[in-house]
Amino acid sequence: MTISGFLNVHKPAGMTSHDVVAKVRRIVKTQGINKVGHAGTLDPMATGVLILCIGSATRLSDDVMHGTKQYQATVRLGINTDTYDAEGSITQQHDTTHLTPEQVQQALLPFIGAIDQIPPMYSAIKQGGKKLYDLARAGQTVERQPRRITIFALEMIVCSLPDVVLQVTCSAGTYIRSLAYDLGEAMGVGGHLTALARTQSGQFTLENAVALDMLTPDNWQTFLISPRTAFADRAALDLTADQLDVIRHGRAIPVDNPIAADLVMAYAPDGQLAAILHRENQQWQPEKVFL
Repeated sequence: MTISGFLNVHKPAGMTSHDVVAKVRRIVKTQGINKVGHAGTLDPMATGVLILCIGSATRLSDDVMHGTKQYQATVRLGINTDTYDAEGSITQQHDTTHLTPEQVQQALLPFIGAIDQIPPMYSAIKQGGKKLYDLARAGQTVERQPRRITIFALEMIVCSLPDVVLQVTCSAGTYIRSLAYDLGEAMGVGGHLTALARTQSGQFTLENAVALDMLTPDNWQTFLISPRTAFADRAALDLTADQLDVIRHGRAIPVDNPIAADLVMAYAPDGQLAAILHRENQQWQPEKVFL
């Protein structure tokens, strides 16, 4: 059986997501696996859930990274930085002694729901073929197009002004650094992110994450999460051997089951993920084939 799946790694502070991938790649290479990627970048200062895709599961990175995210974020009001976080240079400072927890709570309300968010200059989004952070490092600031995101829940856990600790449940693509900046602007004093932990990404939670320094060439496979577990919230189709043979050659099979979904994860008789199929004219058409 081919080794593939996901590792739910608790990323430590101070490492880039690429650093974590490089370290895990060295570990899994002992089993002859060269393909390792991540789903959903975390900034170096951030900690928490980082999903690593191993083997053929690297082709599923887009599928796992679009789940709902949850973060615990600490925002310091009264100070703006060029990166919107504590690693940047201070650009403005304002007095915050007049602020109250009730004002903060009221300021949070407009951010809940579907909103348009402008990404920070220090981000990997490309504009005109260049990454924004490359332009920012060259001293350039360009107009960024707002992106539609959804904040499902926004709760103030601790308010020790000028610091506010928030629990944020949001859609993929949300920049918590931009949320910190926008909250500061809404309160008229500025603000930046001083700490961030991703506590959940789709089915992956911080409680079930493994510390990076716990992974070794001898034990990493015990932490490997199968696609069936990772996509437990998706519709599943168990293929017969004959259906698998048809799908394997890129051909469609008839829809002969009561599954209501238009997209299914199709599994081989041995339990491996065989394909992602979509419904078309009462047939399951292969979208991605893995076996």
